[in-house]
Amino acid sequence: MPLLPSGGRLARLTTHRAPKPVAAPAQSAGRAVNAALFLAVVAGFAWIVGMLYTVVQWQS
Repeated sequence: MPLLPSGGRLARLTTHRAPKPVAAPAQSAGRAVNAALFLAVVAGFAWIVGMLYTVVQWQS
């Protein structure tokens, strides 16, 4: 389809868009889940250390 046909008007342009990649939302969701799991492990470790510290303080 030529851009300027013989009539002097602009030809109809296509509006085709490439499909968005499917992997991007899955990667960010996986990254959020991994971050949440890491924070949960750190919080659990801190809780255990706090409980051990409390028990040791009660013993002395």
